[in-house]
Amino acid sequence: MSRPSARDRAINVTDGALLKPLVVLSVPIVLTNTLQVGYNLADTFWVGRLGQPAVAALSFSWAIVFLVIALSLGFSVAGTVLVAQHKGAGNLDRVSRVAGQTVSVVLGVSVLFSIVGFALAPTLLGLVGATPGSEAFGLAVAYTRTMFVGIPFVFGFFIFQSLLQGWGDTRTPLYLMAFGVGLNVLLDPFLILGFQDNVLLSWVGLEGVQAALYAATGFEGFGVQGAAYATILSRGIGAIVGIHLLLSGAVGIELSLADFRPEVKTVRSLVRIGAPASVEISTSALSVTILTALVAIAGSDAVAAYGIGSRITSMVVLPALGVARGVETVVGQNLGAGQPDRARRGVAAAVGIIAVALAGFSVAIYLSADPIVGAFISGAGASRVTAIGSEYLRIVGASYVFLGAFYVVQGGFRGSGSTRTAMAFAFVGFIILRSAAAYALAVPVGWGATGVWYGEAVSNLLMALLVGAYFLRGPWLGRVIDAPDAEGRSS
Repeated sequence: MSRPSARDRAINVTDGALLKPLVVLSVPIVLTNTLQVGYNLADTFWVGRLGQPAVAALSFSWAIVFLVIALSLGFSVAGTVLVAQHKGAGNLDRVSRVAGQTVSVVLGVSVLFSIVGFALAPTLLGLVGATPGSEAFGLAVAYTRTMFVGIPFVFGFFIFQSLLQGWGDTRTPLYLMAFGVGLNVLLDPFLILGFQDNVLLSWVGLEGVQAALYAATGFEGFGVQGAAYATILSRGIGAIVGIHLLLSGAVGIELSLADFRPEVKTVRSLVRIGAPASVEISTSALSVTILTALVAIAGSDAVAAYGIGSRITSMVVLPALGVARGVETVVGQNLGAGQPDRARRGVAAAVGIIAVALAGFSVAIYLSADPIVGAFISGAGASRVTAIGSEYLRIVGASYVFLGAFYVVQGGFRGSGSTRTAMAFAFVGFIILRSAAAYALAVPVGWGATGVWYGEAVSNLLMALLVGAYFLRGPWLGRVIDAPDAEGRSS
């Protein structure tokens, strides 16, 4: 049985000013997402101490692993929607049931992905451009297979985060994410580099401790695979703590073992709501996979540079993703209250906030591209990777404002219940426009990796123009509650 929290943290978005509730709703999500990317940046930083082949291996592997994670997140989003709807409707007795079903479905999917991904890792890496027999390929296979073994732990934390967001608690996932990132950052240098050449111990003046540890253990680290071990261990602890909190009822939702038993009607609702969300979320990850394959034509240096650049881009646009989630609430509540003009103004205000923020980021990145990329790579080939990665940041960084606006307006569509519209724009933008522009400029025009960078930037502009035109037309304002909402309430 779920029980309401003693303190109601709900934000009033239907009266008064719009900017403050947008910020209050978005900040915890932005911070959580920022910490999420912290995992990837920490891995990239420490693996960068191993040289270009190791960084290229991470880039190839992430193109596969992130796509699988994105496919699973749709079902977690469905859990968020159903928990939120039942709590909003006062059906607190159904919250635990929906939460338990979400855990069972997503973990079941994760086990399937784990088995299939482990078996097909070499084939999948070959499809994204990794060259069999190369050093980067061998490292990528080891890292990818290790990550697939730990996928259920990774998914477990995402489930907890999604269910708590649906309940209205964004602070607990933030605290747990902070703990996980901190643990990952501490584990990375030891599991990747061991004790012989541990940069972290040298930085803090513990060379003597480092020498003693190496003399006693002879441990030289697991290399690239150590990054996977660190991620799985830190995520696994977070997932276990999260599930324990759900079982104990300490976070409002209280699960029993009976809640995990599959219920056909609820599972159908999760699949029906989760499928479109999975497609939308996975389009961005799939575009990275496609572009990685295109960049691979230009060689491993370009792949390593793209891996670093795309991770930095994912960090920069996090405020837009957080604000987009806040926009969902603003639009949904105001349309429900019969205030479509206020809903439209909420989206416009959010676009303004993001435009100003990302314009500032773009200028800073343009001026500091070389040291930013250089911080993530060292050793043989570092200068070449830094030059290519800096070019990526300067070209794609100029389009961050348009990408941020796209994400925010998409949040407005989802908030209105027009989830199929959001899915369609994501597919057209990330898969069709981005892939076509990148390929055309990279291959027929002959610009190579530079063409991919310009193709990504141009597609960001076109995506913003398309969603902006549809937003101004206003047909999305009439769709307040769609079929999945009604089914969610009755499931």
